[in-house]
Amino acid sequence: MSNERAGLRVEQHSIDFIPLTQRYGTPLRLFTIWLSINLSIVCLTVGTLGVGAGLPLGRAVLALVLGNAIGTVFMAAHSAQGPHLGIPQMIQSRAQFGVLGAGLPLVAVIATYTLYTAANGVIVRQSLKSLLPLGDDTVLILFGAVTLLIAYIGYELIHRMGALLAVISAALFAGATLLLLLRHDLPSASEPITPTPLQSAAFMLTLTQAAAWSLSFGPYVADYSRYLPATVSTWRVFWYTAMGNFLGAASLMVLGAYLAARFPSIAADPGTGLAGLFGPGSFLVRLLIVVGVLEGNVMNLYSAYMSTVTILTSAHGMSRVGNRLKFALLLILIAVATWIAIAAQENFDQHFGDMLNAMIYVLVPWSAINLADYYLVRRGSYVIADMFDVKGIYGRYRWTGILSYLIGIVVQIPFMNLSFYVGDVAVALGADLAWVPGLLVPATLYCVFEKARRT
Repeated sequence: MSNERAGLRVEQHSIDFIPLTQRYGTPLRLFTIWLSINLSIVCLTVGTLGVGAGLPLGRAVLALVLGNAIGTVFMAAHSAQGPHLGIPQMIQSRAQFGVLGAGLPLVAVIATYTLYTAANGVIVRQSLKSLLPLGDDTVLILFGAVTLLIAYIGYELIHRMGALLAVISAALFAGATLLLLLRHDLPSASEPITPTPLQSAAFMLTLTQAAAWSLSFGPYVADYSRYLPATVSTWRVFWYTAMGNFLGAASLMVLGAYLAARFPSIAADPGTGLAGLFGPGSFLVRLLIVVGVLEGNVMNLYSAYMSTVTILTSAHGMSRVGNRLKFALLLILIAVATWIAIAAQENFDQHFGDMLNAMIYVLVPWSAINLADYYLVRRGSYVIADMFDVKGIYGRYRWTGILSYLIGIVVQIPFMNLSFYVGDVAVALGADLAWVPGLLVPATLYCVFEKARRT
């Protein structure tokens, strides 16, 4: 039994290989952690966007289900790598980009999860203020401090938190749904049969938002499966991860769409609105909502730390870091995220919308290359020791991966939809589908380049 499992001590492993003698757990904990992280008001808010863009409820639900199914396939395929390789997700990227070259997508990952951490603080700020007699800045700092503590303890505490929240949060949102259905009529089914062009564009936009939600987990999903025994079936890891993620994300997004269609006042402030349904129990509900967002915040910070360590150790062949350095890096990351949250809290949508969309553009090509390498090129065959050695078989830089990645970003430009730029294809479609070429093009190019290199 590992030290982490035995007593919830501070996790001693970081980016290093988890020895087979220290592996433990079952795939069930993958179901609970990915179910629980999706059972939050952040995920629910994504579900409100389609209806807000003019999509009827029925089509919004269809788009959300399809988008989540697509995104879940890719994130669960990453999760299946964890027990087999026994290392964090982004260390494995050294096989595609080189030991030093992996810093290219790693910078994007660190930026992404630092911004997500900041965004979570802003989203949960009002709920925190309703629980504590503190000001805006103070609750953001407090939220960051608790996030830091849990992330510092690490893997086992995160999993136990997920297992507990999977039950409690499921009961909370199921209860809220039941209260809504008992107190009000179901939505009208009299929606137009033939979609208008505006509705077709909104459908594609909603599908993209749902797919992007799950795709964004790709860079860290294997971090939470790497302690499982190497003998665990790849398919079991895939399906437990997939079912937890899909059921959690799809159910909360559908609830969000329902709220947006029937109760827009609740959808505008779901933390306060849902808590109000429980009357005298609203204080406890607000607390549970905050804890649900906290779990996602912890996982974002933990994985941003993993990526930071991966960059810092790449040139020196290091595979482990001490607890002091671990705490220092986590402190720096959460301090930056909290500073961003404080600075942007009054203009949240304006500051974060474009930045978070842009992060998807740089994460998706990485995901495509990583999966193509693992399942199609190397088929799971790696030399773990060489991922920590610039003189190993993966080298300092692997240009097949780097070039495929850069092209994967460039081909998305006509599909992008940002406040300051809208590509020609995005204008024609009325939606941002950049993730489609962002997945297909770099994966295809990488396979072609690798085949040519080996012949």
